[in-house]
Amino acid sequence: MEYDLKITGGTIFDGSGSAGRAGDVAIKDGTIAAVGDVSGSARETIDAKGRVVAPGFVDIHTHYDAQVMWDRMMTISPWHGVTTVVMGNCGFGVAPTRPQHRGLIMRTLEKVEGMSLATLEKGLGYEWPFESFEQYLDAVEKRGTAINLGALVGHTPVRMYVMGEESTQRPANEAEIAEMRDLVRRAIRAGALGFATSKSPTHVGYAGRPVPSRAAELAEIKALASVLREEGEGLLQVTVGRELFIREFVELYEATHRPITWTALLGGMSGGGNALRILRESEELADKGFAIVPQVTGRPLNFEFNFKEPFLFESMSVFAPISAADHDGKKRIYASAEFRAAFKEKAGPGTQNPFANRWDRTVISYCPTEPALEERSVAEVARQRGTNPVDLALDLALASNLDARFRMAVANNDEAEVAQLLAGRGTVLGLSDAGAHASQLCDACFATHLLGTWVREKQAIPMERAIWMLTARPAEVFGITDRGRLQPGLGADVTIFDPDKVGASELRRVYDMPGGQDRLVSDASGIDAVIVNGIVIRREGRDTVAPDGPLPGCVLRHGHAG
Repeated sequence: MEYDLKITGGTIFDGSGSAGRAGDVAIKDGTIAAVGDVSGSARETIDAKGRVVAPGFVDIHTHYDAQVMWDRMMTISPWHGVTTVVMGNCGFGVAPTRPQHRGLIMRTLEKVEGMSLATLEKGLGYEWPFESFEQYLDAVEKRGTAINLGALVGHTPVRMYVMGEESTQRPANEAEIAEMRDLVRRAIRAGALGFATSKSPTHVGYAGRPVPSRAAELAEIKALASVLREEGEGLLQVTVGRELFIREFVELYEATHRPITWTALLGGMSGGGNALRILRESEELADKGFAIVPQVTGRPLNFEFNFKEPFLFESMSVFAPISAADHDGKKRIYASAEFRAAFKEKAGPGTQNPFANRWDRTVISYCPTEPALEERSVAEVARQRGTNPVDLALDLALASNLDARFRMAVANNDEAEVAQLLAGRGTVLGLSDAGAHASQLCDACFATHLLGTWVREKQAIPMERAIWMLTARPAEVFGITDRGRLQPGLGADVTIFDPDKVGASELRRVYDMPGGQDRLVSDASGIDAVIVNGIVIRREGRDTVAPDGPLPGCVLRHGHAG
């Protein structure tokens, strides 16, 4: 047989942004051998008549760093046609980590990325087969994965490795920065795709402390990012904060001349109209040659939360004692009139805080004590009962031992604004957060949502542009050189889907994480086949490789396999 696999009769969108064309794709030895009118036989043939044949989708913003150590399938990304992910975003990760800091890192991930500590302790434990970043990549590679992955080295574990618990409290000195630079350099030489950091005020770690990266001065970030310039590879990924935004990005880019991508440009950020102003500013920078790339997403940012872990509010000073308290301590604080008055003053209706206007967009998603309230607006029920939305939410939380859940529409809810962001120049699709906030949200389905909602239903994005947005564009931004296009010689990652059926279901809650913990998932429709390095790993919604058997995914060191 001339080929291992042929995909025949489909409409090929090669990732370049060109219109689709009829043809075949042939695969040999894990790479694409031919595209177009392909003669010759194959051991296996997939009939793709009536289907779109596209490069495998690339998800650049995930947090599978811990999950990959117990879930080699990296669910649920492959369900939705994703064949390559990038993890280590926002400056978080599990390496490098000293053995004595493993508990601190897991508690940090619990707080800032919504990962259940019970799941981390059951799935990852305290005996890790790695300490350094280099050893981590080796451990992942040895275990194997269903899909490809690249990793960023994170500022938070690097800082904690060097400074211990003081990393959350103070700037680093010259000697510490030098040691951190060495760790970043070793990670880049081992194959890290870049360096990631965060100044987001929402990133509050264990005991209510800021995550380590938030204690860093700009000079430290510049010193660490300069390693990328010195090594001649890698990008800087940033989660923005007041001290690290467009002006600082320009300064960093001028100092390093390495690409910068930031999380995230969302509709409704910092008030109406600001997102579009920032988009225009970003486009102007791109026109001037600055590789400063905002991440956008087509999905509304909806957070489901309870008051056990009130992630959305923890950037407020009034929540500092909550972040540091245990379960019973939280309940005592929530019951106090003093806390409630302070919370209302900060985020109650009529205040200037962005949360003030979100109670109408917050629904009671789970209420074991009063199930009849589920899927009703907090503000509506509060008005009906003659009380404040803050009091209502806290009362329902306390009555349920903090088990009641609420779903808040945080950003990206104005579809007209989101459409303009998706059409913007110089952006990249990001912020799926796959692997993080598992019980709070699920945007790992961003690709099927884009194709089903924005391409088919709204007809706002042509298919060829959508495929480019999902494949070649993210690969280009992150320096992934052997993925993202259907081109002979590149890795044979392919997603085949029905354009009339592709989409993402409503979210559902399952209890399949280690320790029986819960997460939200979305099911994909219309995904016929997912192929990684020439191996079919999904057909018609089912895995075709065994989770405990040989898997075809590769660790993409320096942006490529091998």
